Amino acid sequence: MTAIGGYFELELSSAGTFPHSDGLLVNSGRNALEVILASLPKAAEVLVPRFTCETVFEPFERTNTPYTFYDVNDDLELTYLPHLSEKQYLLYTNYFGIKDQYVDCLSLHYQGHLIVDNSQAFFNTPSNNSQVFYSPRKFVGVADGGIVIPPMPIDAPTGQSWNRMNHLLKRIDLGPSEGYKDFRENSTALGGEPIKKMSVLTERLLKSIDWEKLRYIRRQNFKILHTELGDLNELSIPRMDTLECPMVYPFRTSYAGLRQTLISESIYVATYWPNVLEDNTQSSSAYQLANSILPLPIDQRYGIAEMKRIARLVRQYQVN
Repeated sequence: MTAIGGYFELELSSAGTFPHSDGLLVNSGRNALEVILASLPKAAEVLVPRFTCETVFEPFERTNTPYTFYDVNDDLELTYLPHLSEKQYLLYTNYFGIKDQYVDCLSLHYQGHLIVDNSQAFFNTPSNNSQVFYSPRKFVGVADGGIVIPPMPIDAPTGQSWNRMNHLLKRIDLGPSEGYKDFRENSTALGGEPIKKMSVLTERLLKSIDWEKLRYIRRQNFKILHTELGDLNELSIPRMDTLECPMVYPFRTSYAGLRQTLISESIYVATYWPNVLEDNTQSSSAYQLANSILPLPIDQRYGIAEMKRIARLVRQYQVN
């Protein structure tokens, strides 16, 4: 029985929509991958890039799915296209949301044997029967959530997110530093969560977002940084008309210390991914990519002034 009256809740839309809302909505990106792995034929094996997040391996352990590594080159593409047997699959990461066109090529080549990690490319939709998973919290302020395409039936309870909101609320009232500890704790806690359906709260939050505005701002910010820094970027950036909506502007540099310089100026650039630096030799392509690519923020909270500030600091450091 639905309650009538009482105190008010947050005013969140229940009528809106969001990218891939017709997919299977679960409680995290890693659990979305677990759903895909659990659906593979018995004794299936997956080829996984060395340059990837450590959370990717949790679903493999939980489903006992064997995997082997492959490398990507300086263009973030496979060094060669392996032949896959009937029970082999390829997992590819749409790095930073700039490899949409390459994902399409892989999707055409491998079709139903391609698994796409679109955690960093929330607006991309591969075709040709590829299996895809998304993590919306990489793009917007939600505490959890994951999406699987194509959707498939699962027998799981609905998750809850009300107790994961501290870092989101603290950031508004107190700033990012005060909520960072809660953010880290939430990320860690997601690792132990079994597969559940996406919480009502997370789904309502996603439905309340102006996604077209978000996409427009991100693309504009990406264009500004590429116009300002493209001549200094050691990473090849695809044409903007081939990109749906990048997550960040990946700036590759051989100048040590630029990351810390930006952080000291309150421009937070993460390392994607620290586990790669720990698990690979310094001469490996995975190590070199993780160590030299700075994910410069382009998200919807910022505009021309912030992009110009980032570009000025980067260019100032590189030139000096």
